[in-house]
Amino acid sequence: MHWHTVASCLADLRDGRTRSQALVDEALARSRDPDGEGARVFMNIHETAARESARAYDALRGAGIERSAIDGIPITIKDLFDLKGETTCAGSPALKDQPRAPENSVVVRRLLAAGAVIVGRTTMTEFAYSGLGINPFYGTPRNVWDRKTGRIPGGSSSGAAVSVADGMAVAAIGTDTGGSIRIPAALNGLVGFKPTARRIPAQGVLPLSPSFDTVGPIARSVACCAVLDAVLSGDGESGVAPMPLRGLRFVLPDTVVLDGMDAQVSSVFWKSISRLSEAGVWIDEQPMEPFARLGEINPKGRLQAAEAWAWTRKYIQGRVEECDPRVVSRIRRGEDVSAAEYIELQGARAGWIGEVERIIHPYDAMIMPTVPMVAPAIEELVASDEAYFKTNAAMLRNPSFINFLDGCALSIPCHRAGEAPVGLTLAGRSMDDRRILSMGLAVEELLAPRENC
Repeated sequence: MHWHTVASCLADLRDGRTRSQALVDEALARSRDPDGEGARVFMNIHETAARESARAYDALRGAGIERSAIDGIPITIKDLFDLKGETTCAGSPALKDQPRAPENSVVVRRLLAAGAVIVGRTTMTEFAYSGLGINPFYGTPRNVWDRKTGRIPGGSSSGAAVSVADGMAVAAIGTDTGGSIRIPAALNGLVGFKPTARRIPAQGVLPLSPSFDTVGPIARSVACCAVLDAVLSGDGESGVAPMPLRGLRFVLPDTVVLDGMDAQVSSVFWKSISRLSEAGVWIDEQPMEPFARLGEINPKGRLQAAEAWAWTRKYIQGRVEECDPRVVSRIRRGEDVSAAEYIELQGARAGWIGEVERIIHPYDAMIMPTVPMVAPAIEELVASDEAYFKTNAAMLRNPSFINFLDGCALSIPCHRAGEAPVGLTLAGRSMDDRRILSMGLAVEELLAPRENC
């Protein structure tokens, strides 16, 4: 299933070349593969429910009823979304005894109404508070690239990305507070879309930082993400056409976002910039001084940490031995944030957003590397606190600018086939979502991984 897209599945279902039951059987078979990552990807596999749903969807399709472009297609959900009758654990043993959800989250309701087959809920970094995807309790799924070494999947939507990369689903729904959709997408050679946060309802989604939390898709193409975004947002605008590249103006910040790129990311990124320029895109390198000051405005992510502490403190204080100490240490940065400081941080954020929006106003989008490095080995990060925190900060750095901006962003693969995956970010202001998706379709067509540059 690793080559399936939403569009290819829909075409095959409509033409009778496959059935939802066959797609679900294939996804479940991959999840059970003893040589695969299924045991580390899933918190819970819904095998019986998925098979029953697939049979029902095939019967509806046979009667000429098709509810949406994802009708009958296997999808996974991150372990943050309430599913009626199940406990939402957020990747933490500390939540395993919590009451079962009395109803589905709004996101799950919209997926089910559109006909999605939910194969299962995927693992994640505990409490969604890391960009690496390491979970010491439920296991860390290995990145699709270089399985022998065992590289990080990226987080926090780790299982979500690997479920798609390994064909256990056609698409996955994750969350993104500081890059948690785009980082694992970039590291696994997938497309990840972080919408403007307020476009997707968060009701029934366990929070990390409500001011920044965003729900979005990980899939194999920009078109897949556009279809899923239409379902999740309720916009009903699944048709997004590629925007002509010639004449577009992209701003490339030369402040912070280009720092520390490894050889693979640097080579692939600058080749991509050259190809976009040759295709007629005007790319303007500009200083982005507010990016350099974000660490002063929001030191060590205190705004996000304060909101995370507000809801996790009862678990951290009462069952800290069941929590990842590396996650806990970051959340505790918010423990001593006063109400006055919190209000000041929110005000500083609003001022920062205004500064950035004035700089990027003349441009169609921002462009930058999604992350500055290819996926490192799991073992080296597990073994060293220093390596863990240094790498985590590097992974979160570029994506988190867009969360702080309250913007929207795509991570699009731009490496050659067979190479270590590299993601290119195309980002816009708040509510620029459909334009970013439209431009992303054209960028993807130009930069899609291929054998030769």
